[in-house]
Amino acid sequence: MLILSRKTHESIMIGDQIEVSVVDIKGDQVKLGIQAPRNVKVFRQEVYQAIQLENRAAAQTGTDLPRIESMLGQRNREQSSGSAS
Repeated sequence: MLILSRKTHESIMIGDQIEVSVVDIKGDQVKLGIQAPRNVKVFRQEVYQAIQLENRAAAQTGTDLPRIESMLGQRNREQSSGSAS
């Protein structure tokens, strides 16, 4: 981990396109400004962790596609036989 000291209105660069600026310091709270390309997603850590947790939970949820396909097939057969009468 790289540790840097910065004062209000000073910045650091991450690569060529991401700039992190210290906007304000009040007590134990630091406000940061982040300039990054639109395709770079920037999240607070707790939000990022919540997203990752939700993604893992969604990936573990199984789907019952064969059953759904079977139900759709039966519905289509019923509609076909109903329209033929």
